[in-house]
Amino acid sequence: MWQDVVDLRQFYDTSLGQVARRMIRRRLRALWPDVHGQSVLGLGYATPYLRPFQDEAQRVVALMPARMGVVHWPTEGPNRTAIAEEAELPLEDLSMDRVLLVHCLECTEQLRAHLREVWRVLADGGRLMVVVPNRRSIWARADHTPFGHGFPYSQGQIQKVLREAMFAPLQTSRALYMPPLKRRFLLTSAPAWEELGGRWLQPLAGVTLVEASKQVYAGVVERRRIGRRVYAPVRAVIPGSGRGSPRQSPHGDDAPA
Repeated sequence: MWQDVVDLRQFYDTSLGQVARRMIRRRLRALWPDVHGQSVLGLGYATPYLRPFQDEAQRVVALMPARMGVVHWPTEGPNRTAIAEEAELPLEDLSMDRVLLVHCLECTEQLRAHLREVWRVLADGGRLMVVVPNRRSIWARADHTPFGHGFPYSQGQIQKVLREAMFAPLQTSRALYMPPLKRRFLLTSAPAWEELGGRWLQPLAGVTLVEASKQVYAGVVERRRIGRRVYAPVRAVIPGSGRGSPRQSPHGDDAPA
């Protein structure tokens, strides 16, 4: 079930949401350090993580599912968001170089169709980045955060989903090792949690980030079948009879005209 865009925006306005955004954005930028001259698409509620790409990429667009709702983004300047159906993205084929999915796959009710659309709009050689809640983390059980809603994934599960959708997983990273609590001392120590967690607590990270490439297979030309000609028997008219009467063949069948 999709979360409401207003609830998502309110979470990222809180101190806990701001820390979560910084920790995930740090890992995202480590995986995507340079997007100069590329087109970047955010799906789901990806706007908190698109800002670093605004002045770098050639084009940045955010699409939000119809059942989630849509809000204006960025707060300053022209709007770059639009509403779209999960299985019908209003974009041309091969039009995006990078696609970022956040608060998306764990909520979609049309998983295969949605990923098929992502595959369609992603350029050959493009990159897909998926951010999903880790099912083994306490963040996946904290329903006061967006990561506690929907269907969380293990690393193996999300990689299997991507392979079935014709994406090849390339690299995996993790983020959010601090507990999902609003206590000040935890929020201020978030960088230390990330450093220690990255070394010793990787299976317990709050979210999993998976980068994947688009798989393109050679097409198979479908040969057109040529049907055999079939002759249907018709009744011949005997000259001078005044009406149609059957002319019998030596075998007793109606002879074709």
